Amino acid sequence: MTRVLIVEDDALQSELVRRYLQREGHDVTVLADGAEALSEVRRSAPDLLVLDVMLPGADGLTVCRTLREEQFDLPILLLTARSTENDLLLGLELGADDYLAKPYSPRELVARVRALLRRARRTVPASTVISVGDLEIDPDRHRATIADRLLDLTCAEFDLLEEFALHPGIVLSRARLLDRLHGTDRWIGGRTIDTHVKNLRAKIESDPQQPTRLVTVYGVGYTLHAG
Repeated sequence: MTRVLIVEDDALQSELVRRYLQREGHDVTVLADGAEALSEVRRSAPDLLVLDVMLPGADGLTVCRTLREEQFDLPILLLTARSTENDLLLGLELGADDYLAKPYSPRELVARVRALLRRARRTVPASTVISVGDLEIDPDRHRATIADRLLDLTCAEFDLLEEFALHPGIVLSRARLLDRLHGTDRWIGGRTIDTHVKNLRAKIESDPQQPTRLVTVYGVGYTLHAG
């Protein structure tokens, strides 16, 4: 049974989300404090974290940043009442895989959770290793390396890098990359892709300000080169 940790200080909202996720067959734990959430993730290693941004103890952005710094790679879905795009993109920059702005439909949340878990669990034949220069991606093991250096990637970053590596030298539009991450959900904006690309460059480029691997084609999208 998939273990989902909900961290939300609104008791009514967290109970509603808990019921919907339990109906999906998940084992759900609910907490209301950011510091307690950090302790619980370290203790029980849940499969997915649903994380409110505004929390006592430690806010959701701090929790997200801390978990990524400690190399926890579980999918993180942020819930936020902050409606400005910059606030939402900051969460992605800190390592969140997806976000929902309040108010949201519980059914939409369940769909996002389902998609994140599906991406985290997706497997392909073990013999399939994708290589682009010294970049190697093993989808079955969810492992990516550059010159044998292991890359610490979130689920969303791994999915995007795999999509680029499957089409080296081909310019991929933001719309196509959004389809890879979110299917037909068009609520998510193109700047989400820009933020993930920025994070990827910080991990795969020698100089992220002058990228040679993951290159922008202005007005079109991005393309991956061997570097």
